[in-house]
Parts: sequence; C-alpha cells; structure tokens
Amino acid sequence: MDLGLRDKVAVITGGSRGIGYAIAEGLAGEGVHLVICGRNEEDVNNASERIMKQYGVRVSGVKADVTRIEDINSLVFRVEKDFGGADILINNAGTGSAEKIMEAADDRWQYYWELHVMAAVRLSRALIPFMRKRKEGVIINNASICAKQPLDYEPIYNTTKAALVMFSKCLSNEVIKDNIRVNCVNPGLIMTPDWKKTASLVGKEKGITPEEYLEQLAVENAPIGRFATPGELAHFFVFLCSPRASYCVGSTYYVDGGWLRVVV
Repeated sequence: MDLGLRDKVAVITGGSRGIGYAIAEGLAGEGVHLVICGRNEEDVNNASERIMKQYGVRVSGVKADVTRIEDINSLVFRVEKDFGGADILINNAGTGSAEKIMEAADDRWQYYWELHVMAAVRLSRALIPFMRKRKEGVIINNASICAKQPLDYEPIYNTTKAALVMFSKCLSNEVIKDNIRVNCVNPGLIMTPDWKKTASLVGKEKGITPEEYLEQLAVENAPIGRFATPGELAHFFVFLCSPRASYCVGSTYYVDGGWLRVVV
C-alpha cells in the first residue's frame, strides 16, 4: 500500500534509538526525508548514516537536548536550513523515572516537565508556521499507557505523560482548521533501552534478573503475553502520519497488547 508520504519531511525527537529510531526507519521506508535529534552526537550521526544508506532518503542528524530551549532553537534552525520546514513532527523524546512523590525534589519534577511537555509545546509552536504555509501537517505525540493507567514507581512520568495527552487534544482543536492533524499514542510494553534500564533497577529490588522481571511483567499485565518490538509500534505511527489516516484527529490511541484495563 502506498501511504502517500514520499518526499515529505519529518522531524523526530529521540530519533537515534528505540521507538524514535524505529519510526524514523518506518517513515524512511515510505520515502520521507528526516531530521532526527538525540543527546548523543555519535548515536545521532550513526543512525542518520544507516538510514541514508539503507533507504536513500536525506537525513539531517542534530545533537540536541530538547529540555534546553537553545537546543530546540538549533534544531528548528536546521529544519529550516536543510528542508525549508517540515510536514510531520513526532514528539518522541522521553524517558522513565523512579521516585516517590514525597521524596522527589522540585528540580526532578521540572526536568520531566521540560522533557515530556514543554519540548512538545515549543517544537509544535516553532514548526506549525511551516505546516501552515504548506497547508497541511501532522503532529504525533508519543505519551504512554501510564498517562491513563499509572505505574506506582514513576509518578512523575505518569503525571507528565498525562499532561502530554491533554496538550495533544487542546492543540488538535486549535490547529485542525489549518489542516494540521494532531494525535497522541499511548504505547504499552515496548522493548526499548529504557525498559531494560528499568528492569535492572526494579529487578534488583525484587531479587530477580532483569529478564525474569520483563517476562513476569508481560505475562501478568498484557493479555498478548509479550512485549512489542519498536518496529511494531512504528507501523502505527507511520499510518497516522499518512493521508490514509485523514479522519484521525485529536485522539489518543492505545497500542498496548490489551494491557489497558478500562474502556476508553
């Protein structure tokens, strides 16, 4: 199926590994040119080179920490300089946390607020004018099932991801008149480097190996009984970016193997 994305330009934060990299590969496979960013310059450059070599699209890799306003400005500058703007924005950068509310200091709350919410706000504000000139655009915010069904060991993550879901709905209502579609995705168990890091921490507390913890988590929580690969999730993102999803507006989609325990 031709998804009608060839020669579009997508910006993907956290695009050098995990879910972001899988989305980058999925879009590149449809002929989309990319701007990907990440905090590690070597990872970003290597990811960009691999995608260009395999898919033959243009890729600009930018070292950027999206919690820093100056880095966001540098990223937007590269988007305009290299491509004259963007058609698609994937606000994907994020990471899990581990704390208790009564113990976490203000600066920890602020960091995750900047990472999960304000980065999406700032990049959306910066790139929407380009989309308006092109008379169409797509923004997808990668949140989490934890926005609806929280995990007890990461209350800051749960809270900021919930805020990202609400931001997505509000922005969608504001810009659909410009033919810009905003949606949100709440993934469940996706096998990413962050989950492996979490498994090491939580597994140690429980006295089991990381592998045992991940298997236990999947069997106990997801009716499908396993984690998804980043590529499985990426397929859904690519579809939402495409004109095939033209009536998908202002919604939050759960890709969770049946983990969510309520009807939404």
